[in-house]
Amino acid sequence: MQGTVLAAAGHGFEVAILIVGLLLIAGAALAALAHRSLLSLTALFVLAGFALGPDGAELLSFDARSRFVAQLAIVALVVILLRDGLEVERELLASHWHLPLRKLVLAMPLTAALIALAARALTDLSWTEAFLLGALLSPTDPVLSSSVVTNPRVPRVVRHSLNLESGLNDGLALPAVLALAAALRVGQGHFVAWRFVVEDLGLGLACGLAVGYLASRLWTSRGAEHDERETSHATALYLLGVAFAAYGVAVASHGNGLIAVFVCAIVIGVRRPDLRSAFQRGGQPLVELSKLGIFVVFGSLLTIHGLFAEGWGAVAIVAFTLLVARPVAIWIALAGTSTDRATKAFIAWFGPKGVATMTFSLIILGDSIPNNLRIFNLAAVTVFASIILHGLTDTPGTTWIARHTEQRTAANNDGGASARP
Repeated sequence: MQGTVLAAAGHGFEVAILIVGLLLIAGAALAALAHRSLLSLTALFVLAGFALGPDGAELLSFDARSRFVAQLAIVALVVILLRDGLEVERELLASHWHLPLRKLVLAMPLTAALIALAARALTDLSWTEAFLLGALLSPTDPVLSSSVVTNPRVPRVVRHSLNLESGLNDGLALPAVLALAAALRVGQGHFVAWRFVVEDLGLGLACGLAVGYLASRLWTSRGAEHDERETSHATALYLLGVAFAAYGVAVASHGNGLIAVFVCAIVIGVRRPDLRSAFQRGGQPLVELSKLGIFVVFGSLLTIHGLFAEGWGAVAIVAFTLLVARPVAIWIALAGTSTDRATKAFIAWFGPKGVATMTFSLIILGDSIPNNLRIFNLAAVTVFASIILHGLTDTPGTTWIARHTEQRTAANNDGGASARP
């Protein structure tokens, strides 16, 4: 069967399975160590995929344009969008909505537009292709700098802001990526915007709302007599089934399945916090396994030639994306808020490019789009640089912002004490 599993050319299915098993064992063994090291576990898996790929040991070899790679990306994205949608918490949104909302509504499209302008100026990509690259690189992923969103010394509002932004911007970037890809697709003819909105977005949204509502009503919480672990695993399997059902219903209705999954998960997460909590307990290993697959496959598709095919133009786009586009967009989006300069700088830097960009890029790579390999390579080199740079700076960064916050709190307390008679 075409694209069967992880089989490396000339080495057979058994070797591929052995590699996957060893990577899983290594991941479990190194999980605690990675949290204390300079590079995250995510970075190590991508580097492992690269080391085992064509420019390394040549133990993993994929056809980058095969249906298997695209389908693997879709499966992983369904699982990730389910997790991200479930994490939209109504209570936190009500109390701390302003920072993530500004970043999603203002900073995210600004980032995409600035990257598109740079890509257009530095390469010969068309405007549509440049904006597709901007849309691919607009989502963030703090999983690449996990201590940023897990360290309790980082202010809770900042952690929530970055976490919610990363969870929502995957789904919000998706319509732009799909629309631009449809506009570029070979043999598609003229792109009709209203038809895309009605069919892909409208039907995807409607299917997600309907499936999410029905799923939230059908599942009944089990009583205390059931083992909590058993209940969590059963709930996680139920929600995974619902996610794939939402995808299938939407596609069968000529809507977009990925949008349906994200909307469905939001509906369930808002209506049934108990299901969200159960999935967090029982479904996390499945999410991590999906990410592992994407990280390893993505890494194995990277080549030295591909990463630097655009020469200095690629280097300039990476530098512009990480050092200019994100910081400028964040500074504009948070203007007029009570956020101090140090916190703005921290939020601006920790917008790493990760799993959403990887999966979207793999889908684009498998599509019949002109210059899709060039677009993939530009996104890939940016993700690769982000993995290294943000992996090296997350621990020093969290220490710095924690020290700044503690000093500011102490100064405010001293000022309040001296002001009292």
